[in-house]
Amino acid sequence: MKVELQVNGHLHSLMLDSRTTLLDALREHLALTGTKKGCDHGQCGACTVLIQGHRINSCLTLAVMHHGQSITTIEGLAEGDNLNPMQMAFIEHDGFQCGYCTSGQICSAIGMLAETRLGMPSYVTDDLAQPTAELTDAEIRERMSGNICRCAAYPNIVAAIKQAAGMPT
Repeated sequence: MKVELQVNGHLHSLMLDSRTTLLDALREHLALTGTKKGCDHGQCGACTVLIQGHRINSCLTLAVMHHGQSITTIEGLAEGDNLNPMQMAFIEHDGFQCGYCTSGQICSAIGMLAETRLGMPSYVTDDLAQPTAELTDAEIRERMSGNICRCAAYPNIVAAIKQAAGMPT
């Protein structure tokens, strides 16, 4: 099938098998290898990308389902040589060790902050009447629970997210 994907601000026309996952289209057809294939079952979050600003596990969705949609990968977050504030915060707080999960963690964190600004509650949100949830450590951990770090850099990831959100760390 012919599929047009708007990836990191660039339109790509691809001929893909209709069963090609978005993850495989990004890595194998567009050579965007920053998005990682971890479990390939939607359990680890290493493949997280942003579609229309919403986070999604790219291993669980087919590329043809996103024809014409805006997709942002880790490669598309920086503006030239200027890193995204979340990328800078991850570096400053050592929010990674081996780095394998980092691209998914960063994309998920950006999507998570957008969800919070829209007033979307999580399982641990205390006051559902508030327009936005207070980003406590527990709130951040719950919202990021779909992204696994096998090196256990979680305290540093939480600190990085708080910094990028403009909160004291």
